[in-house]
Amino acid sequence: MINVRYFKADASTYVIKSNHGKVVEQGRGLSFFYLEQTTSIAAVPMSAQEAPFVFNMQSADFQDVRVQGQITFRVVDAIKTTEVLNFTLNRSGFGYVSEDPMKLNERVIRVAQSIIQARIQERSLRQVLKDGQATLQLLEQGLDGHKTLAAMGIEVLDVSLTAIRPNTETARALEAEAREAILKEADDAVYLRRISAVEQERTIKEAELQTDYSVQQKEQEIAEQQIENKRRLMLGDMESQREQQLAVIASKKVALEADVANEAERQKLIELSVLNRKQEADAEAYRLKTQMEAMNTLPVETLKALVMGNMNAEQLMAVAMENLSGSVTSIGELNLSPDLLGQVFKKGMRQ
Repeated sequence: MINVRYFKADASTYVIKSNHGKVVEQGRGLSFFYLEQTTSIAAVPMSAQEAPFVFNMQSADFQDVRVQGQITFRVVDAIKTTEVLNFTLNRSGFGYVSEDPMKLNERVIRVAQSIIQARIQERSLRQVLKDGQATLQLLEQGLDGHKTLAAMGIEVLDVSLTAIRPNTETARALEAEAREAILKEADDAVYLRRISAVEQERTIKEAELQTDYSVQQKEQEIAEQQIENKRRLMLGDMESQREQQLAVIASKKVALEADVANEAERQKLIELSVLNRKQEADAEAYRLKTQMEAMNTLPVETLKALVMGNMNAEQLMAVAMENLSGSVTSIGELNLSPDLLGQVFKKGMRQ
């Protein structure tokens, strides 16, 4: 009995049609009628596939590590894939004759596992937990162009690591240690903040002291400058006073010299005056001597007459009264007129 069937693939499936062991038609999205007894059909999905994985491994210090992630890949060469794995459909065209298509993800995951295992076995648990990004980069580089994947015609599109974790007990120990470290860091931060506050306070104090010192130094400079200015003023005043004193002394000296000169001139004048008076006195003495000598030669009566000739009426009356009293022993009666006595008394009172 001849069974003719119809097959239609979607655009993302690569189809290889073979008759009696020979490829008669291949391509993406093919549709055709075929004889079930003589036709073999291989269908390879070309769309992107995701392969999640979870690996339980041991680090270099024998600590359990769980690695979780996902690989996104696609088949780029269906011929190579069918050469390695069996993607032949069964006679109904709705399933595969083997389980190889289901093992494609396992093949890719096994390659990734070998790369990650080599990385983790070389490092301690702490290094593994810290180097997640480096492990991801190593996995990407290892999968890109890997010979097993290239032989199967597979291209890796994306790789991600969602978690790298130790077991529960180790995680708790690390969490406790990390917690203690965080608390210590918090305490250190508090201490550092206090130290910083103390340091800032010390800096502020030093700045204030420096400011006070600068102010005091400036005030001292100002005081010294004021003292220097006062000293200069005092020196200037002393110099002015000295100059004034010198000027006064010079003026006094000039005045004294002038007084000395005047005194000397006056002394000369006095000497000349004395000399003149002496000469006048000598001349007067000579005159008197000459007069006395001349009078000595004259009689007494002549001298009296000469003297009386120079007397006024009162003097003559006095001389007459004197002569009268000397020549007369007794006077009986003496008559003087009131007019004569009044004139004599008036002249005497005037004098």
